[in-house]
Amino acid sequence: MKSAMYTFTSESVTEGHPDKVADQIADAVLDAHLAHDRMARVACEVMVTPVKIILAGEITSHARVNYEQIVRGVLCDIGYVGDPAFDGRYVPVECLIHDQAHDIAMGVDTGGAGDQGLMFGFACTETPELMPAPIAWAHALAKRLTFVRKSGVLPYLRPDGKTQVTVAYQDGRPVHVDTVVVSSHHAVDVSQVTIREDIIAQVITPVLEPFGVLDEQTRVLVNPTGAFTIGGPAADAGVTGRKIIVDTYGGMARHGGGAFSGKDPTKVDRSAAYMLRHVAKTLVAENLADRLEVQVAYAIGKADPVGVYVHNHGSAKFNDADLVQLITDRFDLTPRGIINYLDLRRPLYRQVASYGHFGRVDLDVPWEKLETVK
Repeated sequence: MKSAMYTFTSESVTEGHPDKVADQIADAVLDAHLAHDRMARVACEVMVTPVKIILAGEITSHARVNYEQIVRGVLCDIGYVGDPAFDGRYVPVECLIHDQAHDIAMGVDTGGAGDQGLMFGFACTETPELMPAPIAWAHALAKRLTFVRKSGVLPYLRPDGKTQVTVAYQDGRPVHVDTVVVSSHHAVDVSQVTIREDIIAQVITPVLEPFGVLDEQTRVLVNPTGAFTIGGPAADAGVTGRKIIVDTYGGMARHGGGAFSGKDPTKVDRSAAYMLRHVAKTLVAENLADRLEVQVAYAIGKADPVGVYVHNHGSAKFNDADLVQLITDRFDLTPRGIINYLDLRRPLYRQVASYGHFGRVDLDVPWEKLETVK
């Protein structure tokens, strides 16, 4: 019998992508409130345009926060300084923020979920960080693209950029990179030939060659449409929550639909998704499964989940019902239990607002830690 072959593709974006700019501003606002008020309720939405940055949403907090200063700090840190099309030092900032609705607060104050909804967690053995290979490698390329820009290795690069990796699988295991796509914002006075050669040499090869998945059959596309001299918010408006697949598992696992950035941990869209990643990663690290997807669902104002689901893709030593029982016995999946277990009422969110919220072994984030592994 011939072995099963297929390809799977995931993408990532750099921190200068307009949607990621919005996510980072939203999470910087959240961090600023949590730094001075651990009980702050934050639901911050951001829209980024070349002529104005707009902050909206609901925030109830004792902290006093300078929103304009936060916005400009994020934009300048990313690198939007001195660009006549979009300069973070001067773009106007408008703030349209009000208090959280009292009806929602009543349910959350008693330990219930802030909204109904469903969330997923996932882990697999494809990479050391227990993430799917396509999204892990796409993120690594995006991070490297930013590194060579900020470190001066490729000083003509600009903040905006996207990466995409198509991985060939055999019998469910990644064996080969079929196609790599890298698109990078750049200065006007550099040729596409130079950009292609530099990105292959300084980005693609250093990131992917150590995995042994590049060969002469790998197709490499760099700026496939040609020049990319107008990028970032000058080229496209950005909004929070539009990169939820980039933020999670690159499409390899299902998604409940709720975005993360700008939301405090009482919002189960965020905290429960973090907890389920921790649960899935823990069980995979304990060799209870090679591939595990976990779902939980909540009703607004209620603490206990209304449903827990597990799918082990036929890779577990136990059936799904046994795994559900193990999870519910071992982990507190109430919103308050999750917040306390992961210690989420602290400023740690802007750091994961770009390059993915999961698999971040480069950061000190509690949902990736495995102290509980037996």
